[in-house]
Amino acid sequence: MSDMQRIIWLASYPKSGNTWMRSLLAHYFMPKGQAPNINQLPNFTTGDVRKDFFKRANGGKPFVTDSIEEWMQMRIKALRLIALSKPNHHFVKTHCQTIQICGLDVIPPEVTAAAIYMMRNPFDLAPSFARHQNCDIDTAIDRMTNVEMMTKFDQGIYEFLGSWDNHVNVWTNAPGLPLHTVRYEDMLTKPGPTMRALLQKFLKVPVDTPKLSYAIKSTSFDAMRKQEEKLGFAERPPEMKRFFAKGQAGTWREDLTPAQVARIREAFLPTLKKWYPEMLKETGEVAASA
Repeated sequence: MSDMQRIIWLASYPKSGNTWMRSLLAHYFMPKGQAPNINQLPNFTTGDVRKDFFKRANGGKPFVTDSIEEWMQMRIKALRLIALSKPNHHFVKTHCQTIQICGLDVIPPEVTAAAIYMMRNPFDLAPSFARHQNCDIDTAIDRMTNVEMMTKFDQGIYEFLGSWDNHVNVWTNAPGLPLHTVRYEDMLTKPGPTMRALLQKFLKVPVDTPKLSYAIKSTSFDAMRKQEEKLGFAERPPEMKRFFAKGQAGTWREDLTPAQVARIREAFLPTLKKWYPEMLKETGEVAASA
C-alpha cells in the first residue's frame, strides 16, 4: 500500500444515508462532547467536491471549467491533496461512481484504502431524491434511471451519479477494492449489529458498547432533524425545504403511485432481486395494479 492510500470512501447515491453515516462515525471516533454538529461534519470527513481543494490543486486560483476532461484532470490532483490532508486513514464522502472518465479513474486506486457503500431501496429513495433535486417524483425517476446522470456545481466541479442500479453495481463489484456495504434499512431497524459489523469486521477496531450506544442515540433521525431546525444545514441544496424530511423505510407506499412503483421495479429488477428480495412481492402486487 502506498503512503497516499489513506482514503476510506463513504460512497452512496444521494439521499442514501451518507450524512447519517458520517455523523455516526464522528460521534463514535471523536471524544465525547467534541463530535461535530451537522454543519461541522467537514471537520471530521472531507468530500470530493470541496472547492478549496480544487483551488489548491489549481495553484490557488478558483477552478472553473465546462470541460469534463479538465475537471477529471484537476480532480486527480485535488484527490491527492485530500488524501494527504490527514496523516492516516480518513473518511471522504463521494456520490460518484467508481468508473473511468476520459481514461482516468474517478476513484483512483492510488489514494484509496477501502470503501463503505451506503445503499437505500429505490422506492423510498425516489421521493427523497425528488426533494433533493427540487423536482417532481417522475422527473426524479427519470434521473435515477439515466445512465449518464451528472450533477454540476457552480464552480465547475461535477459528480457522476449515473443510474441507481449502475451505481450500486459498479461499487459493489469493484475489483480489488476492500468494500463493506450497509443498507439504510438495516441502519434503521438494527443499528447496533449493523454498526458493530462495520467497526469490528471491516474497520478492525474494537467496539466500545457504551460509546456505540451514545453515537447511535446522538445521530437518530429525530436528533439530526432537530439540529437542522435549530442550526440549518449548509449542505442542503438552496431550493430544498428540509434535508432531513422523513428518514423512514416504507414511506414509498404513501409517496408513490402504482405506476411509479412499476417504473422503478421494472428499471431495477435484477439489482432489487440481489439486494432487496424482501420487497419484490409487495412492489409486484402494487405495480400490477397500475
